[in-house]
Parts: sequence; C-alpha cells; structure tokens
Amino acid sequence: MSPARATGRIGRRIFLVATEESGDRLGAGLMKVLRQRLGDAVDFVGVGGRAMTREGLSPLFAIEELSIIGFAAVLAQLPKILRLIRQTADAVIATAPDILVIIDSPDFTHRVARRVRSRDAAIPIVDYVSPTVWAWRPGRARAMLRYVDHVLALLPFEPDQYQKLRGPPCSYIGHPLIEQLASLRPNAEERARREAEPPVLLVLPGSRRSEIRHHLEVFGQTLGQLQSDGARLELVLPTMPHLVESVRAGVAGWPVEPNIVVGEPEKRAVFRIARAALAKSGTVTLELALSAVPMVTAYRVGAMEAFILRRAIRVSSVILANLVLGNEVIPEFLQENCTPDNLARALKPLLSDTPERKKQVDAFASLDAIMSTGREPPSVRAADIVLATMRRGRQGS
Repeated sequence: MSPARATGRIGRRIFLVATEESGDRLGAGLMKVLRQRLGDAVDFVGVGGRAMTREGLSPLFAIEELSIIGFAAVLAQLPKILRLIRQTADAVIATAPDILVIIDSPDFTHRVARRVRSRDAAIPIVDYVSPTVWAWRPGRARAMLRYVDHVLALLPFEPDQYQKLRGPPCSYIGHPLIEQLASLRPNAEERARREAEPPVLLVLPGSRRSEIRHHLEVFGQTLGQLQSDGARLELVLPTMPHLVESVRAGVAGWPVEPNIVVGEPEKRAVFRIARAALAKSGTVTLELALSAVPMVTAYRVGAMEAFILRRAIRVSSVILANLVLGNEVIPEFLQENCTPDNLARALKPLLSDTPERKKQVDAFASLDAIMSTGREPPSVRAADIVLATMRRGRQGS
C-alpha cells in the first residue's frame, strides 16, 4: 500500500509526465476536465510545460531540457536523460499519487513507468498517446502489460492493433485535431482564395532544427523546378518563433522567396486558403487532410537513423493520414527517393483540377466519419478513463 493510501489523505493527487509541447497541450486539456470533475479536491504534480503549468502543475524541471532529436544527440545527452528519468520516478514514489499519467514521449515516459511499477505496483498507470507499436517494435505492446493499465489512443485503428498484439486495454478517445476543425476549415471567402490564382502552396519542412536542415535544400530545389516549368505560385512557409532565424537562413538561396508566417493561428489561417502543400511527414499530414489540402510528403533523416528505421518499420506507409484512411492516397518520398524531380513531378498535378488532386480531396472527405468520437471531445473521454482507472486502483489497494 502506498503512503498516500495508508495515511487516508483526502482528495486526489495526480502525477502527469509530458516532455514535449504536443504532450503538454494534451496534458493541459486533460487537467482542465479533471479539475471540472474533481473540483478543488485534486492536486497536479509532475513534468510538463507552459500549458500544464497554467492549469496548476508545478513542474519538476523545464521540458526544454529534453528537447533532443536524433540518435546522435540522444547518445551525447544520455547521462542527463537517465538522471532525469530517475529523478522523475523518485518523485512519483515520494508523491504517492492516486494515478500516474504518462503522455507520449515513450522513450522517456515508459522508462519512468517501468521504474514506478517495480517499486509500487499499487499506483495505476495510464498511457496517453500510444507508442507506434503498429509501425515498429510491435513487441512493446505485450511488454506494456507489465506496467500500463490502460492506453488512450489518438488514432482509430490502434485499439485493434493492441488486441492483435496482446497488449494492455486500449481505447480510442479521438485525436485532438477533431476538436479544432473550425480552425482548419475555410469559410466562403477563404475557399474562394483557395481556388483563385496564383495558387497558395504551403511549404512545411518540419518543426525541429534537424528536420529543417534535412528538408529545406531539397524543398527549395523542388520549387525552383516548378518555377522553371512555368508554375506561378504564392509560397507560404509557416514556422514557430524559435525557428524563424534557422528558416530564414535556410531559404536565403531559394529561387522563389516564401512568405514566412509565425505561430499556430497564422499557420491555421494559411491552411484554410492553401491549394496544395509540400510537407515533411508527421502529424501535419493529418492537419492538412482535415483541411482538405492535397499534399506531397517527404522525409529525410541522417544515415544512422535511416539504417535503423529501414530495419524496424513494419508498415507500408509512414504518412499518418494514409494510415488513418487505410489507403495510400498521399504520395511519399523517403530518403534517396526524396529528390527535386520526384517531388516536383508529384506536386504539379495538385495545383490544378486533375484526377490526382480529386483522388486526395475525395479521400479526405471520409476522415470526419472515420475519426468521429460522437458528442464527447477527446479530453473528456480521456478524463473519464483516467478517473475510472484511478478508482479501480484505489479500490484494489
């Protein structure tokens, strides 16, 4: 029995761990609903960023300490990462929460969860955002049975995958993007601009410096080819404040100067008027699809990462929107296939009324039904499962 339960503490204490900005937003939404459910009789402790802090979390450390990308960078920072994992697990045990919620970032959060479960099996653990067990390292699903009580899935096909892989209980709660459809869908005026000339082409090289480094040069060469072929374009490149200088330096030699817009609201505004997009693979492909913006996707990583991923990935597509649709409607060009010739050839038909463009737009029209959660938003469904798991844990302790 953990100390909190032994002392008969009144109220609930919930420990959350989120180490990236996307997880921080999910955690903040969850905390808001949990506070609505539990009132003042709940304390939030753990690891999170600005959004979770605004909802009342006192973070153990700044999540910027873990803003590491790439295998080489991880290896260089490994002692620090391991220290923070130990520090977080120790804090969970010392806090003796009613439940631990780990949010995404499985390389960090799952190591915390395993340590906690080995030291106090009475603490229920919920994993908010499934690791990609359906794409690579499927054995993780079954291993998670030992330290995860419930998985909250953002993608509709994930519960079936957990059942097939004999993992812990998994529930589809809905992707947070389905709560944001109003900001992704154009009004009449924006739809008219989407159809007007010259077409607005979104360029989305990624949200990390390493991704920008890998993609900006080939994207610039692709746009140069389109210009040489006679395409008239209005280029828009959305980015975040901390990446502006890197982006400006990277596009300085482009043959076509993009309009750089900064911030999430500004990005959504140009999504609503864009005719097509050239995008790095990732969650942004699902945003574009929900906005009905046809796209060509690309992905490049370093040689070491490519070597490992080639041997690990077990799905035919790495495009999130393709996986949700169950159909490879979006062209993707990875590593050596990510060339200006390939990208320009696939992108040009999307700029006008062609069968290639229609195929994507028609497929995207089915996403609302595929991703629907009924009337309950994802954060509410997530909170209900967290509370149910917490109550079961308290009753069994």
